[in-house]
Amino acid sequence: MRSVVKISKTVEEAVDMALKELGVNEEDVHVEVLEEPSKGLFGLIGTRDAAVKVTVTNDPVEIVENFLNRILLGMNVNGSCVVEKEGSCLYVDIVNINSSDMGIVIGKRGNTLDAIQYLLSLAVNKNRDHYIKVIVDAEGYRKRREDTLIRLANKMAQKAKYSNRPVRLEPMNPYERRIIHSALQHVEGIDTHSEGEDPYRRVVIQAK
Repeated sequence: MRSVVKISKTVEEAVDMALKELGVNEEDVHVEVLEEPSKGLFGLIGTRDAAVKVTVTNDPVEIVENFLNRILLGMNVNGSCVVEKEGSCLYVDIVNINSSDMGIVIGKRGNTLDAIQYLLSLAVNKNRDHYIKVIVDAEGYRKRREDTLIRLANKMAQKAKYSNRPVRLEPMNPYERRIIHSALQHVEGIDTHSEGEDPYRRVVIQAK
């Protein structure tokens, strides 16, 4: 387990310094006060700073790495992952997998990747007060899919304009629907809305 020792004027300041260095929240650590602060005689002689040892006991990065490795092993997929924590988000990239395994991990229109993301989110946020968002990608698939959806949105918007008839896209998950809506929200003469119930909910593009 990762741990650091920090010294500061107060216990609280020392703990805050440790949390920033470790990149975790207070609920993820055990704090051991090694030295209580003292103002000394008349606040001048024998003053002593606080010293704390902060140990990570519930590391979200470690949880994701271990759980994802078990998932890949269960899928009989050889690969590894890179996990980066930025604020309250965990960015997980599945790497070092061959092309055939890539298709297995991603699934049809990213369905398997979304399922892995959901399971990792459950594992990380179990018994946690502060929610951590987990975003899972595989060798840049999300960006490629986003670019594809933006091109599709613009193409179908032109079709809706010229035909003056609404264009209904294939069913998509909420993340992909948001990409379509966002891509067309400032396109003149075009309106979008979603219809249907998940998992068959789809975006409708129409001329105003």
